[in-house]
Amino acid sequence: MAKDYYQILGIERNASEEDIKKAYRRLAHKHHPDKGGEAGKFKELNEAYQILSNREKKDQYDRFGNVFEGGQPGWDFGQGAGFGFENMKGGFSQGFDQADLGDLFEEFFGFGSGRRKKDFKKGKDIEIDIEINLEDTLKTLEKEISLYKMAVCSRCQGKGAEPGAKVNECFSCRGTGQVQQIRKTIFGSITRTAVCPECGGEGQKPESLCNVCKGEGRVKAEDKIRIFIPAGIDSNQMIKVEGRGEAGRKGGRIGDLYIRVFVKKHPVFKRKGDDLFVSLPISFSQAVLGDEVEAPTIDGKKILLKVPAGVESGKVLRISNKGITHFSTYGRGSMYIELIIKTPKKISKKQKELLEKLKEEGL
Repeated sequence: MAKDYYQILGIERNASEEDIKKAYRRLAHKHHPDKGGEAGKFKELNEAYQILSNREKKDQYDRFGNVFEGGQPGWDFGQGAGFGFENMKGGFSQGFDQADLGDLFEEFFGFGSGRRKKDFKKGKDIEIDIEINLEDTLKTLEKEISLYKMAVCSRCQGKGAEPGAKVNECFSCRGTGQVQQIRKTIFGSITRTAVCPECGGEGQKPESLCNVCKGEGRVKAEDKIRIFIPAGIDSNQMIKVEGRGEAGRKGGRIGDLYIRVFVKKHPVFKRKGDDLFVSLPISFSQAVLGDEVEAPTIDGKKILLKVPAGVESGKVLRISNKGITHFSTYGRGSMYIELIIKTPKKISKKQKELLEKLKEEGL
């Protein structure tokens, strides 16, 4: 089975050259044998990077899942395959154009047809991380964020042409956005339909390109976005904001914005689902006689808690509706208070005398 080099580097198939390089450097540093990493894993990372960082090799791999060159794994049809040549492994017959192989398999066998339909004009999705406080999960949080991204060109409104410029039908494709190409292969001449290289599939060309975006229909710009984080959200949950990613080329569909939320640890409360847990110290006399004590809440307001007489250390009391707001439903979780009997490290002379008397009384 062919190796998935994208999975090995932990990247998407549409990753840029810079993304590929960053992923390789990060993983190579982590798995380097000199740093205690596994040699086999390090070799596999190098192999993946050698293929994906080379445009020609990457193109072959994207088409067939293999790279056709000496010493590399490739298609092996064997003599029994009946294609008129012995073996494609390790090279091709003289005069055979390796670049044509992708088109050959796509047209003759139907390989790769799904990738041909990809929307290349669509803008990229953006993913960001946001950290919030535990208290912020009690109600819907409104925040304004600022992103520096590809945005619709304000001069041409994403069209790529100078305002007022005449737009003509593409001479090469006659407005269809597609052209037919004839390729000579070992199977004979094959006609295929491809995106017009002259107009990029638009079917038309402006007489003058936009002076700002140079025909792209988008430019790098700052975008301030108001987002809403729903109440009850937990760490590692993601929010999708449609149409707030990067702008597409020449009016193409705008990508989406994905916001991954992380909730900070609280110094007092521990969260488990929508419930909160907190420890409350009480004195020995309060545990024996019972009392009313103040207990903290995540809202910031203290409540009066009745400590039953004769309570033992570690007793947990439940207070309903004082936890975290339920995500996408009504109500709140509970707060669980663990009573801890504290033992003083230092006592006064009078306290000591009283304790001695209690000791005599068997307490």
